[in-house]
Amino acid sequence: RPTEGAGGTLGSLGGFSVTNNTQLGLTFTYMATDNIGVELLAATPFRHKIGTRATGDIATVHHLPPTLMAQWYFGDASSKFRPYVGAGINYTTFFDNGFNDHGKEAGLSDLSLKDSWGAAGQVGVDYLINRDWLVNMSVWYMDIDTTANYKLGGAQQHDSVRLDPWVFMFSAGYRF
Repeated sequence: RPTEGAGGTLGSLGGFSVTNNTQLGLTFTYMATDNIGVELLAATPFRHKIGTRATGDIATVHHLPPTLMAQWYFGDASSKFRPYVGAGINYTTFFDNGFNDHGKEAGLSDLSLKDSWGAAGQVGVDYLINRDWLVNMSVWYMDIDTTANYKLGGAQQHDSVRLDPWVFMFSAGYRF
């Protein structure tokens, strides 16, 4: 669920918006000790429609947000219920971005978004079903700030864009 915002020309159009998107995610966690974990998040590409209150949807963007977390697990390693917190870094790469017909009719072209580095945080809980299998629920926040480069009526524009999504993850896991 993006917490979006934009500056420059896009922001001046009012009510900048980014649609939600649901994708498959995969995490790998290495437990360095009984309480310290390192987790890598990977996902299938996200696709968002971008718009403003004045124009409606004007573009579609795609991105991948791999994220690396250092985690602290509370309680004993053999506990059935293991809450944890994490902090880390997110790298988001944008690709296959473009304006739709509405955007092109408004004189917009040549959309590209700069890749982004930002902080990330998470809280979650693992519940052990048995010795090997678990279910997990977690909430992530990612700081994704980028620059949108595009042309408006042939003139080059550069706007700051903030996505900053909240990610809700439900998963099953296997320990080995």
